[in-house]
Amino acid sequence: MKIIIYGAGVLGSYLAHALVRGGNDVTMLARGTRIEELENNGLVIRHALQRKTTVDRVHVISTLRPDDIYDLIFAVLPYSDLPAVLPALAENQSRHLVLVGNNPDARAIQQYLKDNNAVDKQIAFGFQLSGGRRENGRIINVSGGGRMEIGGLDGELTWRPLLEAAFQHASYKLAFSEQIDAWLKSHIIPVLGISYATCAGNGNLQKATGDKKLLKQIIGALDEGYRVLETLGYPLIPARQAQFIRQRRRLLSLLIKIYAMTPLPGLVDPMTQLDEAIALQHAFNELKQKANIQTPNWDALESYLTRVQG
Repeated sequence: MKIIIYGAGVLGSYLAHALVRGGNDVTMLARGTRIEELENNGLVIRHALQRKTTVDRVHVISTLRPDDIYDLIFAVLPYSDLPAVLPALAENQSRHLVLVGNNPDARAIQQYLKDNNAVDKQIAFGFQLSGGRRENGRIINVSGGGRMEIGGLDGELTWRPLLEAAFQHASYKLAFSEQIDAWLKSHIIPVLGISYATCAGNGNLQKATGDKKLLKQIIGALDEGYRVLETLGYPLIPARQAQFIRQRRRLLSLLIKIYAMTPLPGLVDPMTQLDEAIALQHAFNELKQKANIQTPNWDALESYLTRVQG
């Protein structure tokens, strides 16, 4: 199957690796020095947990032209980068598009694509559950295996068989969700909560979680974030995650502390994390204004990110 990965960062690179190993013809759209890395060395991934390094050969392009036709397009980009690439995605004549990443505004983005499409597109949204960092021309991946939550906004995906065929021989799992919009909105609550806490610790999450008052505030903010979504009628997905945060606060505090002490928070580029947090903050504030409920802990945490911006 002919597939393009629009975005050659950590997540896009792992997805490309999985699809290449699954027997697909994979192209990656990259920019800057990443083009040279891929062309000269191939797609190099160090799988930290498996203690192995893989090298895959992929086609590399820097521009997606309207007449570049693929069976599937996966746009794997930070939410903060989406506005800049939507016109190119809309103008391209390929018919099946999956937008992968944080996305609290999926319906508006889908509407833009439908209003500006060169052809009638089938659109899905997904989130890849993996992580890592770029280092010396390669990707350091720390996930145990690939997995993507994926779904459409308008009911069942009629083109699900096409997606399943692409991953049929790949070591990668697709988890189809019938409420992907609610899943994505629920997901940004912990993402923003951790981002705010990191700003509160001046870039050091461990420092922030060492402050008992601040840690209590983090837990309270997560609860308030979920209440915003509930007030607007969105289901919390996965529901057990919200239940755990509300019912097991002491254990959650311990888990957050343990997470802060691991290398995982350092795997995200600080500037990329900041840009993403700012974009998500703006989107979530629109939801918060619509809900019109009191969120004192959330507001207090949010102020740390506001100070960084100022």
